[in-house]
Amino acid sequence: MPQIQSQKKRVKTNNKAHKLVVSRKSALKTSIKKVQACIDAKDKEAAIAAYAECSSKLDAAVAKGVHHKNYASRQKSRLAKAINQI
Repeated sequence: MPQIQSQKKRVKTNNKAHKLVVSRKSALKTSIKKVQACIDAKDKEAAIAAYAECSSKLDAAVAKGVHHKNYASRQKSRLAKAINQI
């Protein structure tokens, strides 16, 4: 455990930030899985609606620094390609 006050505060803020990032990543993965489930069910309208939500979450994750822009671009491309093949 840190002894210096500023180090103690740093540990607290790091834990808080870590929990936030983990939460955002989890929500993003869930959103991607929803799109994939709609694709597997061959439900194009639901997949398009879920894709719109997922796309905005991916963009938000990039803006917040949770993921790299290439990760978001790759995921959106893969999902869009899968939706178009339905």
